[in-house]
Amino acid sequence: MKTKLDRQQIQVLLDDYFEVEYSFRNTLTISEKLIQMAADEQAFILDWIRRTASTHIEIAYQFALQARQVLQLMDDAMIEAWLVQAMDVYDLSGLHSALTVIREMDVFVRQGRERASASLFAEQVRVLLPFVQGLSGRKLTLEQDDHLYTDGEVIYLPSVMAHLPHKRDNFLLYKAAVAYQWAQVRFGTFRVDLVGYLATHPSPDTALRYFHAFETERLNSCIERELPGLYREMKQLRKKLSQDETPTGWDVQVAPLHRREATAKDALNLSKSMFGEAIPKTTVFHGQLRPKLVMAVMQRRLDREKAQLRVALKAIADDLNQGRDDENEPLERFTMEPVDEFELNEEMQMELQVNGKSVPIAEDIKGIMTSIILDLGDIPDDYLIPAGAGEYDLSEVDEKVLKPEEVWSGAYHEDGAFLYKEWDYRRKHYRKNWCVVREMPVKQEDDGFVDQVMIKYRRLLSSLRKTFEALRDEDRLLKRQAYGDGVDIDAFVEAWADMHTGLEMTDRLFTRMHREERNIAVMFMVDMSGSTQGWVNEAEREALILLAESLETLGDRYAIYGFTGMSRKRCEVFPIKTFEQSYDAEVKARISGIRAGDYTRMGAAIRHLSHRLNEVEARTKLLVTLSDGKPDDYHDDYRSQYGIEDTRQALFEARREGIHAFCITIDEQGQDYLPHMYGAANYTVISEIEKLPLKVSDIYKKITS
Repeated sequence: MKTKLDRQQIQVLLDDYFEVEYSFRNTLTISEKLIQMAADEQAFILDWIRRTASTHIEIAYQFALQARQVLQLMDDAMIEAWLVQAMDVYDLSGLHSALTVIREMDVFVRQGRERASASLFAEQVRVLLPFVQGLSGRKLTLEQDDHLYTDGEVIYLPSVMAHLPHKRDNFLLYKAAVAYQWAQVRFGTFRVDLVGYLATHPSPDTALRYFHAFETERLNSCIERELPGLYREMKQLRKKLSQDETPTGWDVQVAPLHRREATAKDALNLSKSMFGEAIPKTTVFHGQLRPKLVMAVMQRRLDREKAQLRVALKAIADDLNQGRDDENEPLERFTMEPVDEFELNEEMQMELQVNGKSVPIAEDIKGIMTSIILDLGDIPDDYLIPAGAGEYDLSEVDEKVLKPEEVWSGAYHEDGAFLYKEWDYRRKHYRKNWCVVREMPVKQEDDGFVDQVMIKYRRLLSSLRKTFEALRDEDRLLKRQAYGDGVDIDAFVEAWADMHTGLEMTDRLFTRMHREERNIAVMFMVDMSGSTQGWVNEAEREALILLAESLETLGDRYAIYGFTGMSRKRCEVFPIKTFEQSYDAEVKARISGIRAGDYTRMGAAIRHLSHRLNEVEARTKLLVTLSDGKPDDYHDDYRSQYGIEDTRQALFEARREGIHAFCITIDEQGQDYLPHMYGAANYTVISEIEKLPLKVSDIYKKITS
């Protein structure tokens, strides 16, 4: 039971939380309000004042001023959600926006029912993205916006769906919205010249609304054929939204649009002929049509894909010409032909032919062709002419993408980066999308470093290889088996006791040796912070070479990534060797090129490399960190307890996903913080580089035994 605090005790805490020595806050009024509360209420309010003050004192102060009213209007869970939202808004948009959330408490309360049942884009995008990318046609992506629409490449969704009282139904609204926007792209909504039609219409907004209503009917039929289960759910959603009513005679009017061969042109013609008649309302998951945006994006895409296709056809033509008797005789033009009885369509039931003979199509070329057909309905003849010599420079027609090493110059942006949350132990909540991680190239250096290491450690390397060979050939003793070559003494003793007490005796009394198929993936996470400058950097590179040479003997899959950075906006990881790459001259040159960088924001690196590790199918997954010290960044905040707690939380997340995490460090002070982050048995401190590969073999034995 909590003890109620008096005025002086409360005053001391508030003076500390609000830093009154520097901020000059008047805490007397707040103290008077708090001493009138029960002990539990005091503790709750003071705890949240402390937590919000760790983000910004003004947010905490404004909350404290409203504390009594807050307790009357909201329960503890709602208060927590309200304050966390204010802090998230502060992270994203600054103090003014956060204070708006705090001051408009009544708005938050009014929206409480919706908030409790709402489905959030941030929570559902990981489910919705695989769903839409598993559908046929162009691979669309998802982004957040204030409205629902698509530009033909991206589906934009609102941050919250809260139109229905149940969370499950609001999630289905998201799913229906994604499916409907996909259907616009997949079934050719934008193949008609909407921009031209609307430009000449006296009421373009009304005309677009009519086309949208008729096109919705056509797309409903397409979705019913392609996704019948979801279509049934969409019908139920319309009923729950009270939007399933249609004008008299509507079903008869739109019947032609339900035919399989109906197109967007049919919908447009019907909308013209029925203009002025009653039409049903489009529902929330139908979103908006933005034909000008779609056309602009489409034109850029078509220019790019035409160039890519013609360059690819030139490469195919060059290969075919190599086998011709008369190389001066030109190839016949490429043609696209339907497969069997099928029409040429978006499902790629077609083949590329030259002189009546089929030509194999690579998957990336097939994707380009699919995208062109989605936009135009077929592939025009001029797209199927191989590019002439020097006709296209693909670097000019490809979309502008900055090289990874150039993204930090000029104004910062997050295009193409990975965004990760970060644990704030003072809030006891995550800062959402807080760290920006980029994979950066490693400079390759062919300076003879690898050969020098091989000579320097040739005797040790021979011993290491034998150690790892023993791991590869090591059998595992299985106990309590129904058959085997030896007797399990422990099991026999228990069975003997069971028999003499009248219990049924087990038949699992034997041991046998079993050789398991190895199914291990190992990620080495190498500290490249500035503190590794000098002998530490050289020691890490030597250790990686010894490890790689040893692991090649073992045959397990492994990857090596370095990490460093400066601030949460510039967290960098360096793919030295991915799981797919072999240990070749390029990888060796990257190891030689490892150099010390900036700081050690470990939480973001652990989350990113855990993500990479989880992309690999393996029964056992290891994340081994090679570091010379504790988490650090140029801001004093992260190098304190904050960084240690964030790293600990990132490791907890990794373990929850089935990843075994270990740390090998040369920091003699590591015993002060590593047990808290990794656990007492999951780290080791070494002083000699020769011991590092042996420590890795010990980790292997521990995990696989």
